Amino acid sequence: MAEENGGLFSKQNRALLIDPLDDNNPITVQVLGICSALAITVQLKPAIVMALAVLFVLVFSNVIVSLLRNLIPNRIRIIVQLLIVASLVIIVDQVLKAYAYDVSKELSVFVGLIITNCIIMGRLEAFAMANGPWKAFLDGVGNAAGYGFILIVVAFFRELLGSGKLMGYEVLGHKAKTVAESTGLYHYGYENNGFMLLSPMALITVGIIIWLQRSKNRKLIEN
Repeated sequence: MAEENGGLFSKQNRALLIDPLDDNNPITVQVLGICSALAITVQLKPAIVMALAVLFVLVFSNVIVSLLRNLIPNRIRIIVQLLIVASLVIIVDQVLKAYAYDVSKELSVFVGLIITNCIIMGRLEAFAMANGPWKAFLDGVGNAAGYGFILIVVAFFRELLGSGKLMGYEVLGHKAKTVAESTGLYHYGYENNGFMLLSPMALITVGIIIWLQRSKNRKLIEN
C-alpha cells in the first residue's frame, strides 16, 4: 500500500516510533506535558502508571480519530477529539480506582487532566487527522513512549536521591537513628537529598536531561 511506504515497518514508519524518544521528544524537545512531569514524579510507581495511562489513551485515541477522520465534520473536530479522549480517560480512571486505588489517589486530578494533555491533542490534530490507522498507531506508541521515558527517568532519580528508595523499596540501605545502626550507604554517612522531593527539582532534572540531550545532538541546538 502506498500509505505504508513499502511496508508496515518501513524506514518512515520506524521513525514514528524512534524520533519521539530522542530528536522529537514531546517533553524535552517540544516542551509539552511539563505539568505532569513536575507533579507526579516524586515516586517511580505513579510515574510508571501515568506513562501507561497516557500510552493507552494516546494510542487508542490516535487510532480512533484516524479511522473516523473522513467522517468528522471539520467544524466540530476538536469536540469529537475531546469526547474520544475523555471516554478513554474515564476508562483509565475507573480501572485505577478498581485495581490500584492507592496509586489512583496519588495521581489525584492528574489522571483527569490527561484529557487536556497537549501531547495528546497535538497528535490528534497534527497527525491522526491526516494519516491512516497504522501510522497513527505507531505515532501514538512513539510519542507516549517518549513522554513516559522522561517521566520514569525523572522519577527514578527523584525517588532514589530524595528518599533512598525505588518503588517504595529501600535500595541504598536502611537509615536508622544513628549512623552506626544504619546499613548500606547510610552507614557511611550518606544523607538523602530532600530537595529532590520538591517540585523545583523536577524542573531542574528535566533541564539537565534537556542539556545532556542537546549537547549530544547538535542539530537540536537553535542557531
